[in-house]
Amino acid sequence: GASKPRVSPTKTGLRLVDPKGMTVYYFDRDVAGNKSSCNGGCAEKWIPVTAPGNAEAQGDFTVITRSDGSKMWAYRYRPLYTSPADQAPGDVNGYDPDKLWHVARP
Repeated sequence: GASKPRVSPTKTGLRLVDPKGMTVYYFDRDVAGNKSSCNGGCAEKWIPVTAPGNAEAQGDFTVITRSDGSKMWAYRYRPLYTSPADQAPGDVNGYDPDKLWHVARP
């Protein structure tokens, strides 16, 4: 369905995007595979890619439950986020390797 992230070709290679086409990121600290390490203020700077309550895993895309009980998408067990700093599809303003954030690629 249209609610889950997808792979999108870009000039710099394949990357994951949300249903609106916005770049998706992952966080190096998210290593557990079944929970998000980005809560509180972190989740205001990098927004979890929410999944509907009835979402089911599809291929490499899985669904994890956040600390507040909401659902979010993960890819190969890394939770996925978008950045409010991105204004348009293709923007990568959330990329911040110093803070351990990377563009999600297949």
